[in-house]
Amino acid sequence: MIEKLKQSGRYNITLLLITMSIFSFGISIARIFLTDTKTYLFLNWNLFLAFIPWALSTYAVVYKTNNKFFLAVLILSWLLFFPNSPYILTDLFHLRKINSAPIWFDLVVILSFAWTGLLYGFISLLDIEKIASNYFNKRWLSMMTISLLFLGAFGIYLGRYLRWNSWDIIQNPSGLYADISDRFINPINHPRTWGMTILMGILLNFMYYSIKFMKGEKS
Repeated sequence: MIEKLKQSGRYNITLLLITMSIFSFGISIARIFLTDTKTYLFLNWNLFLAFIPWALSTYAVVYKTNNKFFLAVLILSWLLFFPNSPYILTDLFHLRKINSAPIWFDLVVILSFAWTGLLYGFISLLDIEKIASNYFNKRWLSMMTISLLFLGAFGIYLGRYLRWNSWDIIQNPSGLYADISDRFINPINHPRTWGMTILMGILLNFMYYSIKFMKGEKS
């Protein structure tokens, strides 16, 4: 596996992400000893969910699978889990609710998880773009990327406010479909849904394209 990562040019970024994940886990454990509470341990689960889309896209890139059916299943699975990556940003909400540790320490804890999760998500999106570039021209590719980031923002809303998660598409698909369809059929009745989706979608696009342009990518 290490050789595959080196051959595909992913070894260094994989090592960095693993190191960042270990750091995040470490300071969440340190917080337990500091406060004698397990308040922020849930961030480790959120980071694991953020890791899944990266793992899926990495597999596709490293092993260069060309089976279209398999790729379609992989990308649909990726889309299902992708919102978990930027979702950790909203865990900053907990700063105003929990004060068992110095706020600067909790800020570092949450930001370490949020940034690591974002990198998992954005790197995986770069992978999806790379795969999709074999099938779409640059204009359609850009539209796809922007749309995926807005879909991710919508997924964040579903998770944060309606408490749906990625598994519910199997566990309770009818309830999930009802909540989603109602927001599309009656958008005026759900201003918070679309307010957060649009603003968060714009922010995610700014963040993603900032990283992409710093990488020297061409749009």
